[in-house]
Amino acid sequence: MTVRPPADVGMCLDEVDTPALIIDLDAFEANLSRMANASQAAGVRLRPHAKTHKCAIIALRQIALGAVGVCCQKVSEAEALVQGGVRDVLVTNEIVGKRKIAHLAALAREATLGVCVDDADNIAALDSAAAAAGATLDVLVEVDVGAHRCGVAPGAPALALARRIAAARALRFAGLQVYQGSAQHIRDFDERRAAIDAAVEAAGQTVALLSEHDLACRSVTGAGTGTFRFEASSGLYNELQAGSYIFMDADYAQNHGEGGGPFDEFQHSLFVYTTVMSTPEPGRAVVDAGLKASSVDSGLPTVHGMPGVDFVGASDEHGKLVFDAGETSLSLGDRLKLIPGHCDPTVNLYDWYVCVRDGRVQALWPIVARGALL
Repeated sequence: MTVRPPADVGMCLDEVDTPALIIDLDAFEANLSRMANASQAAGVRLRPHAKTHKCAIIALRQIALGAVGVCCQKVSEAEALVQGGVRDVLVTNEIVGKRKIAHLAALAREATLGVCVDDADNIAALDSAAAAAGATLDVLVEVDVGAHRCGVAPGAPALALARRIAAARALRFAGLQVYQGSAQHIRDFDERRAAIDAAVEAAGQTVALLSEHDLACRSVTGAGTGTFRFEASSGLYNELQAGSYIFMDADYAQNHGEGGGPFDEFQHSLFVYTTVMSTPEPGRAVVDAGLKASSVDSGLPTVHGMPGVDFVGASDEHGKLVFDAGETSLSLGDRLKLIPGHCDPTVNLYDWYVCVRDGRVQALWPIVARGALL
């Protein structure tokens, strides 16, 4: 059940019910433009990852700025996005199970759909379902370029799968999925670049081998917010899948830029808006945003714009703040903005974005793929 929005368009920010997930539209739009311009300048396609925002409205705004489509991770996410008007979706994941594959194949009659594989039996199942649905699926071979999650080894194992896809009745070989996810949050700039250099080498060897066997890679796709400039300048990747750049989060803020400076490519635009609900003693306060309001898998949220106030602990519905009572005071009813530790799973806790500009609510955007786990 989608719950009622925590705000109405036109109301002042301090009237919004909390906890609420708010977007600073000025920062958000600057982030959209910065990535769109960067990909265009590099001459590569942009296919942002919608698992970050789970919102068809945001996906369409990304496409309006030049993105060729979006990525997602689940069939149910793809269904929600297509229903919202998105016409090109790549599921950057392996889809296993008869029912899920049937849904994916049926969806390919409504939009351009792609999916990743790392197993020959999965290719056969996808082909059978797509043929039965009268559809064609784009299929990419996922190659493990260092993350050690899904994917086959570079070289001959990838070639074997690509050949099976090319020989299938209802599948189209679309290229390689070569995402180095574990590199995204390597803090040191040079170490992060070295991880991508290794990924580029592995991917390049595989592309060359496929070419020797007359298998062209329409897409060599991957990259994330932490590394996209490396892939974009590689001369190999022709599509970028960055997602978190639109929001940023507290974890990405810990990455280092070149020369050891801050990783300041993008601005924080996503916040958990929260209210002080208790001030039990000087130097301590409790807000109404706890574990059910912000994911802490990548660390606790940070308090935006209040450097002397620290978020130090969370229970289900409570967040504990500590501060120097001699320098800072917080009162019952005060409102704060928290920067989530990890934006993607935090978004999945909410039904609505409250979009704010100049202190007023400008729009309410439904998070249509919230809870889309299938």
